[in-house]
Amino acid sequence: MSVDGDPAGERLARVLLSRVLEPGDEVGGRWLRELGAVEVARRLREGGPQLIGVTDKRWAGLLARARQVELERDLAVAQDSGVRFVAPGDGEWPGQLDDLGDARPLGLWVRGRPSLRMWALRSVALVGARACTEYGAHMAATLGAGLAEHGWVVVSGGAYGVDGAAHRGALGAGGATVAVLACGVDRPYPRGHTELISRIAEQGLVIGELPPGDHPTPSRFIVRNRVIAALTRGTVVVEAAYRSGSLVTARAAQRLGRHTMGVPGPATSGLSAGVHELLRGDAVLVTDVAEVVELVGDMGELAPDRRGPVLPRDLLEPGARRVLAALPGRGAASPREIARGAQTTQDDAIARLYELRSLGYVERHGDGWKLTRQAMISVRGGRSRC
Repeated sequence: MSVDGDPAGERLARVLLSRVLEPGDEVGGRWLRELGAVEVARRLREGGPQLIGVTDKRWAGLLARARQVELERDLAVAQDSGVRFVAPGDGEWPGQLDDLGDARPLGLWVRGRPSLRMWALRSVALVGARACTEYGAHMAATLGAGLAEHGWVVVSGGAYGVDGAAHRGALGAGGATVAVLACGVDRPYPRGHTELISRIAEQGLVIGELPPGDHPTPSRFIVRNRVIAALTRGTVVVEAAYRSGSLVTARAAQRLGRHTMGVPGPATSGLSAGVHELLRGDAVLVTDVAEVVELVGDMGELAPDRRGPVLPRDLLEPGARRVLAALPGRGAASPREIARGAQTTQDDAIARLYELRSLGYVERHGDGWKLTRQAMISVRGGRSRC
């Protein structure tokens, strides 16, 4: 990995610190903001004056970790794996991550050719349950493919369930997708997704805060989610139970002022309970790609109006529709009865009835009028039933 153009060692200091500080460490983030990465790395490496905000025990632990860092080895492993380190201030750094404040990543290890900054500008997060239902997997894959076809980058966590389905949907549509891992990007996790993550690295990007070879932990999965939320224009939760980690992503998105969306499921499904709770708050209900794009896209990218099919009777004039609706479902009625039901005069009703006869809706039956067989289907279909 090249460090050209970095005479102050800022990049190397951040590489070292990525091995020492845990992702999302706001105390460490404050040190970097106040002192700079080079000074923080020097104190940790050389055992300089203790920095404020940590106990003696914690400080001793950080010093021990710093002494064990093999910087050149990490750089060599990254280079051999085709991994680069992107730091704040680089041309490829996504500026929206700065919204995380002191919890901003020290830097990101990136595997894949595209520019992370450019892809992040038009990206949407799709997250949800690992043990999702067939419905959840279908919706995630459909949304992933649709977003890719609309030119959006699909961002998720590379996990089983909804994450994997979202990635596969985008890849299947020939689109762009980013996997944000809670471990080193050179060692895919979960192992069962090794092939999928390798394909993402070839066609898209695999990114993470942890240096090569580092392993995931439960806490790292949780803090990883803030990166997914900050990186994207909005977060869609497909399926999530009350304690799902994907709800952490959604709440982080809300705190950051990003769009938060949820795909509804059956009211009886525990895997949709967390989504429904989001929808009772500030999240927006979405059911397809058009509704997602309407929120995260540019002005004017509106979802189409949702309405049922246009029936022939919908094209009738309002007066003719009222007369048609006044005819009984069975048997005939006199012009006077029809006029009373349509709230019009008898002469107007008769004129409308002859108009409707020419269109095939009604027919004369003695002194009365009745619906044709074809019209009975249309009229009954338009009447509400209990």
